[in-house]
Amino acid sequence: MSFYTRRKAIVSATSHPEHQRLHRTLGWPHLIGLGVGAIVGTGIYTLIGVGADRAGPAVILAFLVAGLVCVCAALAYAELATMIPASGSAYTYSYSVIGEGIAWVVGWSLILEYSVVCSAVAVGWSGYAAGFLLSAGIPLPPALLAGPEAGGIVNLPAIVITAAVAGMLLVGTRESATVNAALVVVKILALAAFVALVLPAFNSGNFQPFMPYGFTSHLTPGGEVKGVMAAAAIIFFAFYGFDAVSTAAEEAKNPARDLTIGIIGSMVACTIIYMVVAAAAVGALPFGDFAKSSEPLAYILRTLGHPAMAAMIAAAAVVALPTVILAFMYGQSRIFFVMARDGLLPQRLGRVNSRGTPVAVTIGTAVVVSAIAGFFPLSEIAELANAGTLAAFIAVGACLLILRRRSPDMPRVFRAPLAPLVGSVAIIGCVYLFISLPSVTQIRFFVWNAIGLVVYLAYGRFSSRLAGA
Repeated sequence: MSFYTRRKAIVSATSHPEHQRLHRTLGWPHLIGLGVGAIVGTGIYTLIGVGADRAGPAVILAFLVAGLVCVCAALAYAELATMIPASGSAYTYSYSVIGEGIAWVVGWSLILEYSVVCSAVAVGWSGYAAGFLLSAGIPLPPALLAGPEAGGIVNLPAIVITAAVAGMLLVGTRESATVNAALVVVKILALAAFVALVLPAFNSGNFQPFMPYGFTSHLTPGGEVKGVMAAAAIIFFAFYGFDAVSTAAEEAKNPARDLTIGIIGSMVACTIIYMVVAAAAVGALPFGDFAKSSEPLAYILRTLGHPAMAAMIAAAAVVALPTVILAFMYGQSRIFFVMARDGLLPQRLGRVNSRGTPVAVTIGTAVVVSAIAGFFPLSEIAELANAGTLAAFIAVGACLLILRRRSPDMPRVFRAPLAPLVGSVAIIGCVYLFISLPSVTQIRFFVWNAIGLVVYLAYGRFSSRLAGA
């Protein structure tokens, strides 16, 4: 068997020595909290402005398009996660179903996704933190609120919050999940308060014209990317936190039940939340007024004469957005951990401490995230994160279709309905969203994977645990 196509047996996915085994401490409430904590965050608190700038009022349609693609991917994830209840998410599924070469590409893309997502959310958090401190009479120097590309020196708050979340993860998985669940409640209550306050100002005229930039992604004469699909390609970032739930497979008390509830439950809840908040925001204020703001929801409230509530929304974002960083940094450390355990990365990174926490990869992840968050702007970071995620979702859709054909009688605790349609929509939808990304983002993605291929050919294929198979 070629090194590129050798596969890890599904039945041995959780057969590992004690020092390389994660502890089962999470129930389905923890997983729903992890999913909602990952999904509801920068996408609605910050990227709604970026999406409105690209699509106008049709940003609501962009949320719908991205959500439908993600629902199909979520159904595929739910089936695979219960069949292969091991950490590693799309990387592990690809390794067991397609082969090591594709698994490496997916794993390398997931490293890009999770690292860059954490960085993007840290930058989004920084915007709200700066606004909150300013309203409290504590302005921060502009040079310390943005990287060089945005006219500053370094985004210091983004680095600080990354370090704080990494410290929380080092305390332990269950403890982190409990804190995360509490912060998720704060975040949802803040969004509910936002909707209640802006509804009286709802003006249907703000939705006309509904689609000022058209449906397809295109460049304007000024060099800007516009269109509903251009918005969907970046708003997609707002939905895919559910895959962080699948990385917790080895730590779920009852994977068959808990993973299904966690993945599907978090997606359904968040899709409803997004559509309601987006409609309320556009109805309350013309999209052009808040599209460029780094804290659009707080900006809308201040404009409507609710400065105190705007400060509370900013405070809620400051308190709750770290749940997104926590969920994705958790997922990133688990991807690193599983790839190291499989021998594709140095195996010493695949060790856990007495609390079941992979310390080395958690600290390493925090360093990488801090470097990206400190020096790059939000929109570029989010687009690059989406490229990595889309690659992973395409692989998961393919794994669903392959296993349905190769092993139709294999026990499935959860079966995705209309699997051929679900898998195909996930693949085609993700390919279309990838094409809708700016060309510079696509180039960066391929450069990242070219580097990854060199690493794999030079190290991974020889050190793999399956190298002697």
